[in-house]
Amino acid sequence: MENLLRRITFNPEVLGGKPLIRGLRISVEMILELLAKGATGQEILEDYPDLEPDDLRAALLYAHHLVAGESVVDRVAA
Repeated sequence: MENLLRRITFNPEVLGGKPLIRGLRISVEMILELLAKGATGQEILEDYPDLEPDDLRAALLYAHHLVAGESVVDRVAA
């Protein structure tokens, strides 16, 4: 799993420092958005030939790590 996360890079000079795939100008955010809109992994790979299947898995794993670290706090109505 750690090897997958090494595919996620950051460069403050590219896309405002958003997490990128292997230094490409392809953001984790874009991949997640495409998947959320119903694109298949195969469609994404065909549309972005620089991507590899592990890049898609890395984007999902990165998102998982972010969500897993969140805490949910119930708000009590006043």
